[in-house]
Amino acid sequence: MEVRQLRYFCEVANREHVSEAAQFLHIAQSAISRQITNLETELGVQLFEKEGRNVKLTPAGRLFLEHAETALKSIDYAKKQIDEYLDPERGTIKIGFPTSLASHFLPTVISAFKENFENVSFQLRQGSYRFLIDSVKNRDIDIAFLGPVPLEDTDIEGHILFSESISALLPINHRLAKRQKLRLNELCHDDFVLFPEGMILHRIVIDSCKQAGFVPHASTIGEDLDAIKGLVSAGMGVALLPESTIFDATPPLTVKIPISTPKVRRSVGLIVPKKRELAPSEKVFFDFVKKFYNQLEQYS
Repeated sequence: MEVRQLRYFCEVANREHVSEAAQFLHIAQSAISRQITNLETELGVQLFEKEGRNVKLTPAGRLFLEHAETALKSIDYAKKQIDEYLDPERGTIKIGFPTSLASHFLPTVISAFKENFENVSFQLRQGSYRFLIDSVKNRDIDIAFLGPVPLEDTDIEGHILFSESISALLPINHRLAKRQKLRLNELCHDDFVLFPEGMILHRIVIDSCKQAGFVPHASTIGEDLDAIKGLVSAGMGVALLPESTIFDATPPLTVKIPISTPKVRRSVGLIVPKKRELAPSEKVFFDFVKKFYNQLEQYS
């Protein structure tokens, strides 16, 4: 069994089309078909069955795909470890991040790191809270930034870099717009602009309001931060947002007001897998980020 056979098999399995896989891999269709036939002969099972112009995995093929993908990830990671062992300040790191850390936090970290380690490159992937956790577990992402930081998952290791307040974002003509601070229960009769259910910031808002003694009424759902801010600007309701998402300036026609009671905060940090060691370049980045925020905390 050869590595190239596994790569050909996985590509066909995911595309469900031999010619598309051949085009993507820049090889002849006959070469892929021949190698898959050799693989089926060695395994003693049929991996694909034809369905019109496409191909579908057989039950045995679906079972083999799971193990083949795991094997290829291990092989790719082993090669990466060896390459970076020779030069730990070169390499590519796959970083995951949520939309709430995209505007200020992530550019700050990446630009500071690149000033010191210009030969390390990044593959950046934005995703939801659950997606990022699962991707680190599955080796699809090396390191992910998250807020809040999960600390009880047995498969990942969380490291808190800092914590930040959650503030109220109000339309500029809101009755409380001139206040220096407010109690969260003062918004109990307001319409809220919320993230979709299932997103972590949705849960943070709901839990915070319940802590203040009420369940928020959702007037509108915003799919991302820009939508949330725009809907508040349009007077569609109020929102609760982390400080880092409105770091530079508040959106037009809105005001940001701190919440005095209850203290609503979230931790921000990074997660790495527990069941494998970081590659050399990943370790360099991981240590840099921790040191970077420790120094910021000392001087703040």
